[in-house]
Amino acid sequence: MWEFCRTERVACVDVKASVSDLLAAAVGAVPGGAERPGQHAMAEAIATAVDREEHLLVQAGTGTGKSLAYLVPSLLVKGPVVVSTATLALQSQLVDHDLPRLAEAVEPLLRRKPTFAVLKGRHHYLCLARLEGTSADEPDDALFDVGESKQTKWLGEAGRLGKQIDRLRDWAMETETGDRDELDPGVDDSAWKMVSMPARECVGAQRCPYGAECFAEASRARAREVDVVVTNHSLLAVDMLTGRQIIPPHELLVVDEAHELADRVSSASQAELTPDLLERSARRCRSYVDDDVADRLMEAGDALTVALADAPAGRITGALPTPLAEALTLLDAGGRKALDAIGEVKADDADPVRKQQAKTMITDLTKVAQRMLANADHDVTWIERDDRGRRAVVIAPLSVAGTLNVHLFHERTVVATSATLALGGQFDTVARSLGLPVAPPASPAAPGSPADAAREAVIRADAARDELTWNSLDVGSPFDYAKQGILYVAAHLPRPQTSGLPDATANEMVELVEALGGRALGLFSSRRAAERAAEVLRARTPGIKILLQGEEALPILVRKFREDRNSCLLGVMSLWQGVDVPGDACQLVIIDRLPFPRPDEPLAAARSAAVDASGGSGFAAISVPIAAVRLAQGVGRLIRANTDKGVVAVLDSRLETARSYGAYLRASLPPFWYTTKPDLVRGALKRLRAS
Repeated sequence: MWEFCRTERVACVDVKASVSDLLAAAVGAVPGGAERPGQHAMAEAIATAVDREEHLLVQAGTGTGKSLAYLVPSLLVKGPVVVSTATLALQSQLVDHDLPRLAEAVEPLLRRKPTFAVLKGRHHYLCLARLEGTSADEPDDALFDVGESKQTKWLGEAGRLGKQIDRLRDWAMETETGDRDELDPGVDDSAWKMVSMPARECVGAQRCPYGAECFAEASRARAREVDVVVTNHSLLAVDMLTGRQIIPPHELLVVDEAHELADRVSSASQAELTPDLLERSARRCRSYVDDDVADRLMEAGDALTVALADAPAGRITGALPTPLAEALTLLDAGGRKALDAIGEVKADDADPVRKQQAKTMITDLTKVAQRMLANADHDVTWIERDDRGRRAVVIAPLSVAGTLNVHLFHERTVVATSATLALGGQFDTVARSLGLPVAPPASPAAPGSPADAAREAVIRADAARDELTWNSLDVGSPFDYAKQGILYVAAHLPRPQTSGLPDATANEMVELVEALGGRALGLFSSRRAAERAAEVLRARTPGIKILLQGEEALPILVRKFREDRNSCLLGVMSLWQGVDVPGDACQLVIIDRLPFPRPDEPLAAARSAAVDASGGSGFAAISVPIAAVRLAQGVGRLIRANTDKGVVAVLDSRLETARSYGAYLRASLPPFWYTTKPDLVRGALKRLRAS
């Protein structure tokens, strides 16, 4: 049966029974494993979707066991099957634990052992051509992103980097994969940059003297031969944007943590220009062009420095400021001259690798300048400044729904899954963000499209023409949320007005932490609020250890939080997802305010304005869904196992009082027992503490 399923794109004989048998074997191999109805339903739905060549959105709550639910039916598909994740933690879980155990468990049923491989971006692999030409005494220009001070610092560290490069040379003779993650102990980013090759700068295996030994090419070759390829959303995005030439052809794509995909594609479509980048491009091309051509690029960098010096940070609306437009025009003209002078990269060039790097960098800069000068309605441009004073002009697409519609779904079945897909109890918002056709929203209370109405009509028309059909499924969670947890909204608190942590909110937080005696994870909307919370708790709860994100490395803080029951861990957005602390180490999750995007977030503001301009509600269409996903991810930190108990405390009264969106946000959360009574919650926390 296996060979039949692997060689023909038809329904396997008795597919459901086969999925059930494989799933039973897989679950039986997990210590303490037990059959979960949601897991079984998800596995069967995926098998059916593959058979019918229909796309599927699956919401699978925490504890469903969704990894096995999509891996098992993947083994009955003509391979390879591609699984894409958003986080390294999930990627490692699949490759190091789930897939090896699954392969062992199903081998007797399939009469063969399924194979799998990880596929990462080219820069994750050692480049033998770069290693051959690397010297710690002559650092690559890529190290000089922030100017003279970094050069001086680098020169002082040349000895340390030299030792790391020597170790990389020794490792190159031993490693079979060249994968940076297998290098133990690791090396600094600065050292790795000197021996790795970004995809855009690679000359290709045919022109590279080390092409036959290339680790990145070998990883792609392995991926073409296995049953399951595990990759990440960033590489998946690049693959789509470059014509799907990186990931091997496949018939099934599983997108786990799918709520992250649109943002990753948007990031991959984003580009920026800085004066340092222009100066570095000029230095790189001097070996291949006349001085006057390189000087043109330097002049463009100087002009960009002037343009950004007084420009306020934030989104650019209307025409580009004149100084910025002039700098971009200089870059466009200088880049064209430089490309003409460099010419073609040939195999017999003295140094084809460095010549390709110079050409690629100038090509990219020129394209970005042209894109910014076009100032198209479908792009958003803004000025960015960081805490170190670094300035950049950035451009990103207003929406990636059209890109995803064209490049994600065609010629393969896509299964998108996450614990947070059904926002407000419906899949329409997420489906629309992924480029799938949906009916127009019935009212502003149901968030609409981030694109304009015309773009949405084009997507629907294209989908209908190409028969782009999809189904959705919410398999729930095995957890009994109503018995295991309480959702408490502090409805008596004043509506939040300013950033930071108001005194009334701080007092409420202290009372909750005191009732439990620690074991609280505080998720805050800003660093200022988190720091204020730490200050207040340290002053008023001296017997409780307060751990604040940023004071130590995050893995160390999480470990300390797990091990010390009299501790609290406070942090910002990176703590809202991915932190897994099951058991009684975390029995209280505190959220200071609803996580709406800030008004100064350029993309969110531009998308909201576009919806307003088309007659919709930008707040309902953009801000509310963003808050729903973030809130659901944060709330999901509480219940991680069947035996977990605790309270989620939202110290933002709007979750109860806002008629336009409060109910929508609550419907996006697990079905906890709900209350707005503070005395009741403090009593529950005290009982947890006593037990």
